[in-house]
Amino acid sequence: MTPRIERAAVTIALVALALWVGGLFALGAIAAPAVFGLVPAPLSGDAMGTAFRRFDAVAMTCAVVVLAVEALRQRAGSDHHSRASRWRVVAAVGASASAIAIGAWVSPEIMRLHGLGAVRGFGDAGLALHRLHEVAERLGKLEVTLGLALIVLHAVTMPAPAEGRR
Repeated sequence: MTPRIERAAVTIALVALALWVGGLFALGAIAAPAVFGLVPAPLSGDAMGTAFRRFDAVAMTCAVVVLAVEALRQRAGSDHHSRASRWRVVAAVGASASAIAIGAWVSPEIMRLHGLGAVRGFGDAGLALHRLHEVAERLGKLEVTLGLALIVLHAVTMPAPAEGRR
């Protein structure tokens, strides 16, 4: 792969990471506390559940894009022996696994319990709902942390432009 193509691929990964990490931060750190603080239950759960489920599709799509770019970069082999490249692979796989776990298992189960009338912290279903929320929060924080690390790692391992070109 030429440095120009690799730079284009990295740019695509960075855009995907910006959407993914920025969206997750906006939903989890800004929207959710506001909605749960202002909107009465169960409407708050309905609203945020719908928002998170829609965002899960965005996050998983971005994860696939980031993994595809990482596969291309590894195949190109220009930096696959560097420490930063190895950490980039670990961060990409970890963040993607987290997004997929949330989108494929955690969010659907939260929505299922919420649909059954579970109230967080009350009864067996409510305790299960509470535990799933905690899992979602931990995985979301992991995604944001690894996503931010990926942004930095992609930036520091970006191939240099060809001499005489910018």
